Parts: sequence; structure tokens; C-alpha cells
Amino acid sequence: MSLFYNMFTITLMISAPIIIAALGGLFSERSGVVNIALDGIMLVGAFVTAAVVVVLDPSGANSKTAILIGLAAGTLAGMVFSLLHAYASIDLNADQTVSGTALNLLAAGITVYLCQIFFNQQRTPAFIRGITRIDVPVLKDIPVLGEMFFKQVHPTFYLTIVLVFVTWYVVFKTPFGLRMRSCGEFPQASASMGINVRRMRYFGVLVSGALAGLAGGVMVLTQDVQFTVVTVHGFGFIAIAALIFGKWNPFGVLGAGMFFGFSQTLGFYAKDIPFLATLPTEFFSMFPYVLTIIALVIFAGKSVGPKASGEIYDTGKR
Repeated sequence: MSLFYNMFTITLMISAPIIIAALGGLFSERSGVVNIALDGIMLVGAFVTAAVVVVLDPSGANSKTAILIGLAAGTLAGMVFSLLHAYASIDLNADQTVSGTALNLLAAGITVYLCQIFFNQQRTPAFIRGITRIDVPVLKDIPVLGEMFFKQVHPTFYLTIVLVFVTWYVVFKTPFGLRMRSCGEFPQASASMGINVRRMRYFGVLVSGALAGLAGGVMVLTQDVQFTVVTVHGFGFIAIAALIFGKWNPFGVLGAGMFFGFSQTLGFYAKDIPFLATLPTEFFSMFPYVLTIIALVIFAGKSVGPKASGEIYDTGKR
């Protein structure tokens, strides 16, 4: 039973950045812009977060303050970086897939380049400690559930749950969310009702950038001890898969993110599970990504996203 509890705790840790980034993608796509640059934005957010933590807290004496400032900086960096995608796809009418791909490539190069400039190496120095696990008083004593959700869990998971509910409320329960969703379904009709489609789409992309930057920061501070170019290792693309798998709904994204997080965790603990221990370790290294492809093949055709997502907004179209 202890093996299950340990696996579940790691699953929550790994799922958090996937879910946060996927929620960012939800805002972008609900406004009508496909953002496949989530992986690159996560990379930028991870670099900025790690760099700020290293610079502000070389001794580890006041790590909580450094971590909070680092996460805020990573969030802001993700938002600023996503401006490139917003400008290219909204103002220049560029193909959104090409723009997102370009940002992914740019992120890998620019983060390594900045590491060379600031730290004279292709990575940041290791920080002494990142986000530490916590026990929630009283709740940790609840049978079974206490062990799973409230004992030795990273607080970033609770932040993720809050973001899921906030996203659900903003997108589905507010007039602003209704206007944003209308821009992702039929922007011409939205414009005829006086809605500024350009502004709504900028909002969606910038929020997606902020959340993806935060996801990158969360990932580097919970799953690593320094930033490298492989810190994110494709989690942004898994977040996109979770968004599709979750049918562009915050609670669906939560379940899909947990599913993909567990698939990653399974690789870590395979050697401790008798009927899996005989399989090659390489199998479990590729397992999450193979599972992502399989999930997309099975469910992508059944998942219907916003109708105008990915389409260039043409004011003359009827």
C-alpha cells in the first residue's frame, strides 16, 4: 500500500505543470488561437524561474521568498514570450501552427544562449532546494485520502486545483467568458455584437503564456535542481494532448493531466512492480509519449474543439 501512496504523491507532482499549461491552452483556444508553443513557453518560464531563484538565493537562507519571486518572474516571462505568438497570429495573420513551432525552436535556443551569457554554461547553477512538500494539519489524518492528497504533497498541486476552479468559473460562468468563447466559435458574429475579437484573442494568448510560464517554473522547482534545455522534455505537448483529451473543459483537463502524470510515474516505479520489472527501462521512458499518441488517435476525432480555433480572423467572412 505504501508503494501506491508514493506513486500517487509523485503523480500529483508531475500532473501539476501539465494541468496548469493545459489550462493556459484552454484560454487560448477558447478565444480562437491554437497555441502549440506551450512547450517553448514552459521552457522560458522554467529558465527565468530557476535563474531568479539562483540569483536571489545563492545560500538558500530565504528560499521561500526567492521561490515566490521566481515563479512570478517565470509567469511574467511566459506572458511576454507569448506576445510574439499573439502578434504573429492575430495582427500579422500568420499560420498559428507555424508561429507556435517557431516559438518552440526559439525558446530552446534563447534559453541556452542566455545560460551561456549569465552563467558561462548551458544550464543554471543548481539551487539548494526548490518547492518542498508539506503536510496539511488535520486533513492528513483522514484515512486513505489523507495519505493520498494531504501528506507530503507539493503545495503546487493545491494551486493547480484552485486554477481549475477559477478557469471553470471565468470561462463558463461569467459574461466575459461567454464573449471569449464566442470569439472561438464564430468571431464574425461576436464582432457584429460589438465584441472586440482582437482584444479577446490577445487576452487568451497572454493568459496561456502566463500559465505556461508558471507551469515551467513549477516543473523546474519540483522535479529538478537546476534548469537545462531538457527540463521540460515535451511536457508542453503532453499538456496540449491533455487539453484535447479533456475536451477543452477544465475538469476534463484535470482528469487527463492526472492520467498522463500517472503514466510518467509508472516508469519510475516499474522496477518495484513484479510483472513490470522484467521489461526494459527504455520502454517506460517512452511510455508517457506513446500513451499521448494513442490517446490522441483514439479520442482526438471524438473531441470537438472551438470551431474557429486555428482560423485566421477575417472581418469580411460571413
